[in-house]
Amino acid sequence: MAKLTGGVSPIGMGLAFMDWACHLATSPGKQMDLLTRSYAVPVTADGQLADGRFSGPDWQRWPFQQYAQNFLQCQQFWEQATTGVRGVAPHHSQVVNFTARQLLDMLAPSNFLATNPEVQRAAMESGGRSLADGALNWRKDVCRKLAPPGMAVPEPADASYRPGVEVALTPGEVVFRNELMELIQYRPQTATVYREPVLIIPSWIMKYYILDLSPENSMVRYLVAQGHTVFMVSWHNPGAAERNLGMDDYLERGLYAALDQVTAICQQAPIHTVGYCLGGTLLAIGAAALGASDSAAHGTLASVTLLAAQTDFSEPGELGLFIDDSELAFLDALMWKQGYLDGDQMAASFQLLHARDLVWSRMMREYLLGQRSAPNDLMAWNADATRLPFRMHSEYLHGLFLRNDLAEGRYQVGGKPIALANMAGPLFVVGTERDHVSPWRSVYKLHLLTPASIDFVLASGGHNAGIVSEPGHAHRSYRRMAAAAATGGYRSPDQWLAQSELEQGSWWPCWQQWLAQHSASKQIKPPQLARNASLGAAPGHFVLDA
Repeated sequence: MAKLTGGVSPIGMGLAFMDWACHLATSPGKQMDLLTRSYAVPVTADGQLADGRFSGPDWQRWPFQQYAQNFLQCQQFWEQATTGVRGVAPHHSQVVNFTARQLLDMLAPSNFLATNPEVQRAAMESGGRSLADGALNWRKDVCRKLAPPGMAVPEPADASYRPGVEVALTPGEVVFRNELMELIQYRPQTATVYREPVLIIPSWIMKYYILDLSPENSMVRYLVAQGHTVFMVSWHNPGAAERNLGMDDYLERGLYAALDQVTAICQQAPIHTVGYCLGGTLLAIGAAALGASDSAAHGTLASVTLLAAQTDFSEPGELGLFIDDSELAFLDALMWKQGYLDGDQMAASFQLLHARDLVWSRMMREYLLGQRSAPNDLMAWNADATRLPFRMHSEYLHGLFLRNDLAEGRYQVGGKPIALANMAGPLFVVGTERDHVSPWRSVYKLHLLTPASIDFVLASGGHNAGIVSEPGHAHRSYRRMAAAAATGGYRSPDQWLAQSELEQGSWWPCWQQWLAQHSASKQIKPPQLARNASLGAAPGHFVLDA
């Protein structure tokens, strides 16, 4: 059943709709409000429809304008109908509202040839070529999806971005490898370097080279050029044989093993640690456990930087719609059969959160207009999916998302509960404005969990583009309030937003200056590159795992 539904629980969905329908049926006031309310169509200052799907001039003509207006009014009706019904459990209300939006987006007039004037115009002007191109695009995608292993199929447009060839090009060496990860040490590009190295822990939901894309937008290259000795963890892409890898394995054989190696190579120097997404959550767990320990095991942390990483999961955004006991029972069943969560299955969940832009608008553009999006390095990385082992993902979803054990002091490391209050500062925490994976207000909640000094930055963009925000990138901005300026006690996220200053450009230089401020003032000669011919040059082997 889980395989048939893609891991979605029909039982959980049915309970949500039953809860909503029963309470709506016994709410005559809500029913009367829905029947008598007027639903105005939102328009822009120049009179065009405010929804971007219907903003073109062709949509101003009858009957297409009527199609769009009727759709937007229907959309408003169901938004009102699925929210504000007294007695409905908040989670059930959110599930019903989300499902209604997805169904409506699927049926939008922009998705069909007969009701989309822009598609009709393109077909007429091209003599039908746009429709023929769209049909070919559809055929290629279907053949690629259904092709058995080993069968030759057309390569996707973004296949030209290969790690070590077009992306992940910063020079370095693999200096350590175990069954779970490779550790890359990057070659210095300056005569002297800061004494404190930078160790980056990316998420194993993704390939590490999101932080080492093309040379012009590589965070690794930027840090190395600024005089930092940089190390990067590259995770092994697990298969069914690794089904029993758990969160403790990623902590011990991932984070702690990397800290041990960097400490040895850099002669016991304190380490600036950086964690991205789930890698940041792991780093917070490790930093809390080390902060509670009296020993100096695994080295000394000079600072902790968390990039779009949640530590409190009580408000995880729309990802929380997929997290309840019934949903996790189905997802566990799906993963138990496979031994892992497949990357395509995970990508489908993320696409569902923004199906309007990532699914329906893309399908309209590629299959009706016959236009392929120009490939780029970020798209290629996004298509380079990874897998998650059964045990780890189940522990992550049950312990962190469902029960919020980390924020509430129940998460255990080595059989002992840990508290984020034990994290030693300083902390540099980055959230992104349009993050549907780690909503920035959820990331901000770390302020409530630790007394450590926190510099918080809110970057423009989403979960990936907001982090890959190199200097010179157009239309980038960020807000920051330094820990020293955050006087007067706790500020809510909205208070912080109102009081922070908007800065134009990339947040990377701001962060690099912060790293420099928390490093020794005197720079040193670069540490000896720990070359080992048997381990090879960056980007290593694990990043190439299919």
